[in-house]
Amino acid sequence: MKFRRTDSPSTAAARAGFSTATAYRLEQDRRLPSQKAARRTRRRPDPLAGIFDEEVVPMLERAPGLRPVTIFEELMRRHPELSPRIRRTLERRVRTWRALHGAEQEVIFRQVHAPGRLGLSDFTDMNDLAVTVGGVQLDHRLYHFRLVYSGFEHAHVVLGGESFVALAEGLQNALWLIGCAPREHRTDSLSAAFKNLSEQEDFTRAYRELCTHYGMSATRNNRGVSHENGSIESPHRHLKTALDQALTLRGSRDFDTRAAYQAFADDLVGERNAARERAFAADRAALLPLPQRRTTDFSEATVIVTSSSMFCLRKVFYTVPSRLIGHRLKVHLYDDRLDCFLGSTQVLALPRGRIPSGAQRGHVADYRHVLPSLRRKPQALRNLVWRDALFPRPAFRRAWDALAERGPIERACRTMVALLDIAYCSGCEAELAEYIEIALDTGELPDPDALRAVFIRDAESIHGAAGLPAVAVAMPTALVYDVLLPGTRGEVLPC
Repeated sequence: MKFRRTDSPSTAAARAGFSTATAYRLEQDRRLPSQKAARRTRRRPDPLAGIFDEEVVPMLERAPGLRPVTIFEELMRRHPELSPRIRRTLERRVRTWRALHGAEQEVIFRQVHAPGRLGLSDFTDMNDLAVTVGGVQLDHRLYHFRLVYSGFEHAHVVLGGESFVALAEGLQNALWLIGCAPREHRTDSLSAAFKNLSEQEDFTRAYRELCTHYGMSATRNNRGVSHENGSIESPHRHLKTALDQALTLRGSRDFDTRAAYQAFADDLVGERNAARERAFAADRAALLPLPQRRTTDFSEATVIVTSSSMFCLRKVFYTVPSRLIGHRLKVHLYDDRLDCFLGSTQVLALPRGRIPSGAQRGHVADYRHVLPSLRRKPQALRNLVWRDALFPRPAFRRAWDALAERGPIERACRTMVALLDIAYCSGCEAELAEYIEIALDTGELPDPDALRAVFIRDAESIHGAAGLPAVAVAMPTALVYDVLLPGTRGEVLPC
């Protein structure tokens, strides 16, 4: 139109780069094609005519939460003549109706987070990753801590439920890893932290003391409103996806120990935190200093060791050395272990056990605790209640099944006690289990005498009589010590 001020339509069109016909059309009507286009009309009959307003809208008004697919199935039941291809049309129509006439939706208000102010804690289930330890699937959760401003995070493998012990241990591990503490700590309505009996402030005593020890104020989001904890709920998904991808790249989801799996998770989280170093520096500058020491991250219990050389704690039976029978032990219960004290002296540490699914009780047995008594009474193994828990590895359990099947049962008991004795005396439990597996795979029963010859040798058979060096020890006389007396220093006395 600028060229048209001085040139003819054909010249202006040529200079502008379009045809002369277009120039003459613009002379007659300067509207754009999109402004002149007529509104698109329906090209086929409305399949929901007489149905949507009469039937669908009343359903939506009566039950706003109905899904379009549910409405579609109901319409197909009421009107068999309808084509199944109307589903997408119905979904679009329902979506449009809700936008125009539906209920108000929840509004998410984005917040500005100041450095060092808020830290979040939560647990997330990890069983869908199918991680195994020693070939056995690990039933576990992750305790997940995150600083909201920088996104710095920490993950701790939890074997039990969302207990206070798991919360206290994971939170303190995170705080001491950071070296500081946030001003506010928030969770959802964890039973480990809140009584959940009323709308009032109902912290548990242990959780209140934990937060007070670190100078943090404790808060939680409203019950059932998970998006208020969105700064950690969404990172749950990202962390689980990252772990899943890392396990896939690793080529195996099996780990030798739980500690190895924890180290694997720590390495992954550390790599993710490295990308947040600059924001974390701002967070750290505003965080609170830590106290001089950690606070309690365990539960206390008192137990009495029975004549079976066991004690029961939370429906799980644990074996202990028989010398502790009749004594009262104080137990510090952690998420993964038990520290047992006789008075103020720690006498042993035990792995924490949990009740198997569908069982009424569990057993954590260490054959080394009861082996001296089993040597004297091997037939006690025949009907022992916790016999399966006594075997340290699957190979020993498999050997018992084979020995009991071929009988007699008396010989099976004596043989199994002998195998446990070899494992105890040789200190080669894993290697012995491999020998037992090889014997069973060939259809033979393990021979304790042959295995004892392989794993247990006395000093003479190892070194030989001539192989031991001869050491002559000469006792000095008392006179040689006179050199240490005043006035005799420097004199050489005969030996």
